[in-house]
Amino acid sequence: MNGVVEVVRAGALTTVQDAGRIGWAHLGVPRAGALDAPARRLANRLAGNGADAAVLETTVTGCAVRPDRPVVAVVGGAPCRVTVDGRPVAWGAPVRVPAGAVLDAGPAVRGLRSYLAFGGGLLPEPVLGSRSADLLSGLGPAPLRDGDVLPLGPAPAGLPGADAVPWPGGAAAELVLPLHLGPRHTWFTDEALRTLTTAEYRVSAHSNRIGLRTRGPALTRAREGELPSEGMVLGAVQVPPDGRPVVFLNDHPTTGGYPVVGVVHETALAGAAQAVPGTRVRFVCAGRPAGRSGTGARPLP
Repeated sequence: MNGVVEVVRAGALTTVQDAGRIGWAHLGVPRAGALDAPARRLANRLAGNGADAAVLETTVTGCAVRPDRPVVAVVGGAPCRVTVDGRPVAWGAPVRVPAGAVLDAGPAVRGLRSYLAFGGGLLPEPVLGSRSADLLSGLGPAPLRDGDVLPLGPAPAGLPGADAVPWPGGAAAELVLPLHLGPRHTWFTDEALRTLTTAEYRVSAHSNRIGLRTRGPALTRAREGELPSEGMVLGAVQVPPDGRPVVFLNDHPTTGGYPVVGVVHETALAGAAQAVPGTRVRFVCAGRPAGRSGTGARPLP
């Protein structure tokens, strides 16, 4: 046994996340994994871990934990107040937490999700090669509750030195999402496609780890009816019957029957992990088929 971390305060939603279950979509298993992947990787690097070690992902209210052995911890992602046994310590940098001390990551000051990395990583039992909690399928460890205990890996030999740490600046006032149109953009009118890339949308309070929902003008269809279920990818922008785009995030379903008007590349999705309700969302056309039919016969506006 290399020690454990006890959950003192679980917060609104705290889950274990790593790089996710990549490669199981053909069996209907979502990816899961940390929504803000750059924050997870950087927190792990500063804690002396490999980039894919399991960390805690908190939502809005933070969490508090108590290790039973000395451990180096890093709290990154959304900025927040960090304390050890009530004493303020650094956010975004390695902190030595004595055995039995309480490490508390407070509510997010900007953004939504903070990440707690521990030297050695967290070692709950893996499922299909990942320790990530998946809120859609229920695979992996359940969302944490007060009193839960998580095993720790062996402490790393040393910590990397860093003169400056390139943490992102937190949640932006506007979330800009580069959009590659297709595969079902032809299900929408030309006016709807103009609206998608020119209108102002806002992040809906109903967003979660499955998808970032938007508020704004509805997209008008050029075709009625529904598609047979087809495969969905991370970053797919699906349009449900109310016409408001939904950007699929890590816990998204692997199939769906509503048309996908475009896809946002996963490298642009870290900002979606930190976009608070009400944040402006702008879709910018980064690529499009040659024409509505894909043949070049009729260019898109």
